[in-house]
Amino acid sequence: MFAENKKKKIISDTFNQQNTIAKGTTITGDIISDGDFRIEGTIQGNIKTPGKVVLGKTGLINGTLTAANADIEGKFSGKLMLTDTLSLRSSAFVEGEVEVGKFSVEPGATFNATCSMKGAVKQLDTNNSTKAVRSNETKKEQFA
Repeated sequence: MFAENKKKKIISDTFNQQNTIAKGTTITGDIISDGDFRIEGTIQGNIKTPGKVVLGKTGLINGTLTAANADIEGKFSGKLMLTDTLSLRSSAFVEGEVEVGKFSVEPGATFNATCSMKGAVKQLDTNNSTKAVRSNETKKEQFA
């Protein structure tokens, strides 16, 4: 009974760990992970994670970042594809191509990019618009 609880806790803790790229570290190549990232060093390549990426003040990414959320204080250059929220702090510098669901910018941030927001599309009520068209068509016929 008690052994089962320990196994479940160990498994869930494994997925909640954060990867850290320290200041002074340079990585060239592609990174794929299930965990979140905190980057204070330099990445020359692509990063792909279903989680969150925090790019610290000393952090630099030159490449493609694919994630759910990103919080940027450092410098990003390349293609940024997020399914949820991009938060730019006042010290952030972003250039390139950006696709996000939501976007938050603090005053002082530099954003030199093409931006496309890919949020949830609201459904149009086609029944009401069809009725309105039909009622207009009927009015036109009455006046003719």
